[in-house]
Amino acid sequence: MQTFSEFIGYSAAFLTTVAFLPQAHHSWTTRDLSGISLPMYSLFTTGVALWFVYGLYIGSMPVVIANAITLVLSAIVLVLKIQQSLSNKP
Repeated sequence: MQTFSEFIGYSAAFLTTVAFLPQAHHSWTTRDLSGISLPMYSLFTTGVALWFVYGLYIGSMPVVIANAITLVLSAIVLVLKIQQSLSNKP
């Protein structure tokens, strides 16, 4: 049986991960990343990766699942932004 704290954890994981989907979808479909900050997304993606590792370390499935999914999505946006930045160089 799930505890209340697990319910809160899974709910938070679901909401924060789903909230990221529109940005990833928009970035993928339009390839318009003009409003995306490369330093911010680099830091964000690194932070999400560390949260993922932390979740593994403490054995928290809500932390692991949410950050695994968000890591994939943020990495996609980051790669697209890096590609765009490199293609705009003279």
